[in-house]
Amino acid sequence: MTVATISALGQRGEGMAEVAGQRVFVPLTLPGEEVEIALEGERGTLLRLERPSPHRIAPFCPHFGPCGGCQLQHLDEESYAAFKGGLVETALRHAGIAEPVLPLVDARGAGRRRLTLHARKSGAGFMGFHTHQLHDIDRCPIAVPALADAPAIARAAHAAIGDCDVSVTSTLTGLDVAAKTDRRARAERLTPLLARFGLARLSLGDEPVVMAQAPVLRMGKALVEPPPGSFLQATASAEEILAQMVVEALQGRAPVADLFCGVGPFALRLAESSPVYAADSDRTAVAALKKAHDRTRGLKAVTAERRDLFREPLTAIELNRFGGLVFDPPRAGAEAQARELARSRVPVVVAVSCEPRTFARDARVLLAGGYRLETVTPVDQFAYSTHVEVVGVFRR
Repeated sequence: MTVATISALGQRGEGMAEVAGQRVFVPLTLPGEEVEIALEGERGTLLRLERPSPHRIAPFCPHFGPCGGCQLQHLDEESYAAFKGGLVETALRHAGIAEPVLPLVDARGAGRRRLTLHARKSGAGFMGFHTHQLHDIDRCPIAVPALADAPAIARAAHAAIGDCDVSVTSTLTGLDVAAKTDRRARAERLTPLLARFGLARLSLGDEPVVMAQAPVLRMGKALVEPPPGSFLQATASAEEILAQMVVEALQGRAPVADLFCGVGPFALRLAESSPVYAADSDRTAVAALKKAHDRTRGLKAVTAERRDLFREPLTAIELNRFGGLVFDPPRAGAEAQARELARSRVPVVVAVSCEPRTFARDARVLLAGGYRLETVTPVDQFAYSTHVEVVGVFRR
């Protein structure tokens, strides 16, 4: 047992201390706290709080600690917002960008609309922080109320097909459930779950097994049928807020492009006032976007195509026809596409990212190409985690 003083909060939400000249990371602790820990290498396990921080609050979830889903429920709101904004500020500073960061926008809304649970013999839930030990949960209080049955659904899926990961998404027409497993599984064994839990659709991997009605999400004027397990913003509130930022930044620009478009949360809203070119490597997502557009009256033309923007980014010549553009890549960022944008004449670019470090890297490329970074806004949709969304508006 060792007594240590926590000096700072690391990027992964762990308290940092120095013990015998070595940096040690201690989950569930806060700066200024004096703690008793069990030490194992550079990791410390909290045994007792000798002197708690004035910024510590009681976590509202009974699973906080053993469950690795949240890291920051014990941090008060003011410090929480400062930490999230600090993640963006630090990433920009390391990239040599001095642009000030706007205050954190709360996009937690009614809660997360999708949970992906590990289902094993020991139960259904999330892995512990830095472990492969499953913590079984009965409910997740940061999810929308419609997902109350998600753990029970995951346990039932395990009973039918064995170890699996189960994604449960709340949609306008009911729950959309997709189970993934590394073993061979008989899809028909999952079928009884549809009636038992009143599901809209049940899939094994990317293939629907049985459907009572198509799962549907509203995106602007359009109704979208998302493919099984397709990418979605974590909360409905975040999607609305991010889309509003994108639409406002590109107001009056035509035509516009939406790169890494997914099922179209930005493209379908942008199409209410401007023709849109949309591209993504996910064939099923592009098909869902096209279908939603074709079924919606009053939208401008949307040209959507499957294209791997990592290997085949739009070239500067292709980009020059657009009056504005948004790109929202995976966590790896969009460095190849950013380099082509830096050579283009697109007057306004909006970058949306779930990873501040790759956002900062791509921003540096755009700045070197003659853009100026007008605003940087952190958006909090990943409640009580160490993840944060970033929206940057760049102008020539």
